[in-house]
Amino acid sequence: MTALTTHRPLVLAAVMAANFMIAIEATIVSTVMPQIVAQLGGLELYSWVFAAFLLTQTATTVVFGKLSDLKGRKAVILSGIAIFLVGSILCGFAWSMPSLIVFRLVQGVGAGAVQPVAMTIVGDLYSVHERGKIQGWLASVWALSAVIGPLVGALIIQHWSWAWIFWMNLPIGLLASAGFWAYLHEKKSQARGQIDHLSAGVFTIAIAAIMADLTALSTSSRTETSIITLIAVVAVALFIAQERRSPEPMISLRLWGRRPIAAVNASSLFAGMVMIGLTTFLPVFVQGVMGRSPLIAGFSLSGMVLGWPIGATLSAHLWSRFGVRAILRVGGALVPLGALVFVFLKPETSPVAAGLGSALVGFGMGLSSSSSIVLIQEIVDWSERGSVTAAYMFARSLGSTFGATVFGAVLNFGLLRSGVGAVSSDQLRKLLEGGRAASNTALKAALDQSLHMTFVSLFAVALLVAATAAMVPRVVFAAKRAMAE
Repeated sequence: MTALTTHRPLVLAAVMAANFMIAIEATIVSTVMPQIVAQLGGLELYSWVFAAFLLTQTATTVVFGKLSDLKGRKAVILSGIAIFLVGSILCGFAWSMPSLIVFRLVQGVGAGAVQPVAMTIVGDLYSVHERGKIQGWLASVWALSAVIGPLVGALIIQHWSWAWIFWMNLPIGLLASAGFWAYLHEKKSQARGQIDHLSAGVFTIAIAAIMADLTALSTSSRTETSIITLIAVVAVALFIAQERRSPEPMISLRLWGRRPIAAVNASSLFAGMVMIGLTTFLPVFVQGVMGRSPLIAGFSLSGMVLGWPIGATLSAHLWSRFGVRAILRVGGALVPLGALVFVFLKPETSPVAAGLGSALVGFGMGLSSSSSIVLIQEIVDWSERGSVTAAYMFARSLGSTFGATVFGAVLNFGLLRSGVGAVSSDQLRKLLEGGRAASNTALKAALDQSLHMTFVSLFAVALLVAATAAMVPRVVFAAKRAMAE
């Protein structure tokens, strides 16, 4: 980066706008989907609207991270925003659930470019001690989107067509693109090499198949799942064979195999599992078992959303005193401490306890995630920074998918073990709407028991977050050659 010609505050504003566009899309779509499916039909495809986005986002994250190392950040993030906006326009014109799912796939490709490259640009422009504060701001963008997303979604549904939840991305994306185009300047000599298109294509197919396979375990027939599994196995085998012979491998085993990067990515994967487990099942417990309102359930989960940016911002002030690695480890240790609260939740427990546990998990993740990104970005050269940043985010996305599958299986096992059997969405809806007055006490008791098993499993995964964070070794930063104690 040429700091003399790059206007950092305006580039940062563009980064925040791009991240906000991705973040608020997720919360708004979740809010408005019941109205969309009521108009388009295809209730059986409901979950695929979310899975399709996550599928292509995860599959392309590493590809675009590698591209940004070879071709430069500016070209890749502008392309990513353009793809995301095209997908958004098409989503607004969707005439059926299958068409909406296809267009969400396009949106996911754009998000796969925007998120890792935006974080890489921050790593290029800001020093270690500046970056903690910046990452706190970026985390606040996600917190803000979680708060106002449902409100904006409800407002759009009340006064306009649901298509505007997608079309509202246009002004945000165009402003972000203008900021990158006008104020982000790079040294052309830094973008060298050629991407192996065959490796990129096979990798995308392999990860997409794995993601689809995990989703299909709970939504598809045994035959469909077997076919997707076969595609995933073949694609992974072809990818490994291609990587071994490629002069410019998509995944550098030398880079990914370095102990600091491997440990941080493993911690990120397990953190992704904890995040999805908490966001999926804590509201169900607060409403279905405690008998509280959806508003109270939302507040119990908002602790994580608020704790994350606080932890990310505070970490910057602690690095100079205690070292990046120490803060990373402390953050990792706080995650199981917060998750332990959910193991002891009971129907009569105050929702405040759930909120405090959620806040502690979020605070720990804020400390560890900001420290992790800084650590891996500072121990590699500019030409590898995009790849390691993308790998970190890829691990978290993959962890979210694993977590949804694993914890969902634990919950279903608990329900079957309780004798209630499979719970229909209608039964669950009636229980949640009934609150404290819900008459199906057997279902409530079974749900309590099953969610307890789920929270125990979540705590076990949270322990792995702390364990892998503790495995991060002492490293030397490339930029200032300062020890990360």
